[in-house]
Amino acid sequence: MRKALTILLLASFLTSCLPAVSTEVSPAPTADGNPWWNDAVFYEIFVRSFNDSNGDGIGDFNGITEKLDYLNDGDPNTTADLGVTGIWLMPIFPSPSYHGYDVTDFYGVNPQYGTMEDFKKLLAEAHKRGIRIIIDMALNHTSDQHPWFKEAKKDVNSKYRDWYIWSETDPNYKGPWNERVWHPSTTGFYYGIFEAFMPDLNYNNPKVTKEMDKVSAFWLKEVGVDGFRLDAAKHLIEESRKQENTASTHEWFKDYRPVYKAANPEAMTVGEISGDTPQTLADYTSGDQLDLVFNFHLANAFISSANRGQAAYATDAITYSGKAMPNAQYASFLTNHDQDRAMSQLYGEVDKAKVAAALLLTSPGVPFIYYGEEIGMVGKKPDENIRLPMQWSGGENAGFSGGRPWRQPGSGYAEVNVAAQTGDPSSLLSQYRALIAIRNAHPALRTGSLIFLPTGKTSVYALLRVEGEDKILVLINLDSKPYNDYALDWTASGVNTGTTLAPLMGTTDSSAVSAQPVTELAPFTTYIFQVK
Repeated sequence: MRKALTILLLASFLTSCLPAVSTEVSPAPTADGNPWWNDAVFYEIFVRSFNDSNGDGIGDFNGITEKLDYLNDGDPNTTADLGVTGIWLMPIFPSPSYHGYDVTDFYGVNPQYGTMEDFKKLLAEAHKRGIRIIIDMALNHTSDQHPWFKEAKKDVNSKYRDWYIWSETDPNYKGPWNERVWHPSTTGFYYGIFEAFMPDLNYNNPKVTKEMDKVSAFWLKEVGVDGFRLDAAKHLIEESRKQENTASTHEWFKDYRPVYKAANPEAMTVGEISGDTPQTLADYTSGDQLDLVFNFHLANAFISSANRGQAAYATDAITYSGKAMPNAQYASFLTNHDQDRAMSQLYGEVDKAKVAAALLLTSPGVPFIYYGEEIGMVGKKPDENIRLPMQWSGGENAGFSGGRPWRQPGSGYAEVNVAAQTGDPSSLLSQYRALIAIRNAHPALRTGSLIFLPTGKTSVYALLRVEGEDKILVLINLDSKPYNDYALDWTASGVNTGTTLAPLMGTTDSSAVSAQPVTELAPFTTYIFQVK
């Protein structure tokens, strides 16, 4: 253990002293040079827990509509909103479970969340404010309560029997997590990689593909969503005992792409490919399958850099991702609804959460923020505890509901809430608002190439982003102590010594390109400059 830590620290030191690393980012061109999602910052919402508009204790579509101005009021001149331009809604379909990933009707909405008219109103109001909405699409499986499966299980001659995967006897092999994947029923064993109540669809049956293509077109054309987050994307089609990232899955997505692009040429898909290397992720974003994939490797690195005060975790992961996916068509994040919340992983330290946010929002990729992350909500598994009600105020039920909430808010909501942080310039929420505003204003931070500048200190992170004439320097002290003996190496940057650095965050003083743009780097502080 100690030996491993020594090697890790040595690697971090060597990384900080290496020559500058350049990674070109070349997004796929559209009319303005980039797909719309490359200019977006997304916000993940669990509808049940965001805002309850009718007092029944369950969040709903109208509740989100009420809070859209918090997310983005549509006026770029205001600073009181978060500034996000995309929303990912966790499953909104009818479902017997609280989370909604086991769907019983792909053409409807969960009545606990409201009506289809309520959802369309939310879409319209979001679009007015420049916010696009993507929804969670669980293509891999249905609920065991879905009419298709109920009929398939009841009758071996049902037309829906081959919509699922069956065996007369138990094949008796396990899944990727050593879990049971073959489940008994009165008419045979069926395959479900996640749970017995989530039977997998059989995409070797063309009728299943045709139906789910129809479902996708319905939501894109008739309802008007802007795309899909594809749950469990790598598990779509099994090849015998190989249950993830199969050639058949890749072929299916190649055929799926023209389907969703025909429904809406600007539709976006982002795949959940968890636990895989950037090289594996790149296989899905080669241009003929998905638009984006979630980069879990990078997410873990951001948390590690913030937690351990070592820049190398982030710099190495960004470099690694850039080599595998040079066009940076991946989704970046800190945590999501399946992981312990970022603030819990950072042991409740707000300063670490601030630098983690800075790493996320100044790096390549399309950033996603999990609801409540911007105020420092905490939560550890089980899953219900990382999906608790949003903490709007210190009042009753954290301002989430006028009735009894489906789950009680976290114990710290009296201090950690939107209202308490809104007027505080030193709050985590203010940090997120400022970082998103800077990212929205500067194409270099969204789609620019990057150069890491050696600093001579393992805890000092320095990144130059460049998009045309827009050049942004990001300088972060990840440590709990100040530094006045760091030194930036501008040699490979192409920036001339003496060029003016105009402050955007961390200081109000202009500087010049030099080894020390800031004389002393304060602990856990982010400095952002525009290179003039």
